Amino acid sequence: MITTAMAVVLRLQRIGAKKAPIYRLVAADRRRATVGTIIERVGHYDPRGKDPQLKVVEDRLHHWLKVGAKPSDTVRTLLSRNGIWPKKTKV
Repeated sequence: MITTAMAVVLRLQRIGAKKAPIYRLVAADRRRATVGTIIERVGHYDPRGKDPQLKVVEDRLHHWLKVGAKPSDTVRTLLSRNGIWPKKTKV
């Protein structure tokens, strides 16, 4: 259960093999380590190839933004590049 005192951040969690990174977009407690426990997976990002791919479950992303989760600078940049950040967001 999420309490109001919990500081939630949307950030990337690295997975994948050596020299072949793939990232999960996760909602996590800010006070935990980046490889620590996550609250929910919101999407994933594959930077490899000619066109990097970002896949997001937008309703869950907007839920976390609505309840006060703060995206990291990298996540905010990725969302704005893909046209997701300014849409329906008042953060």
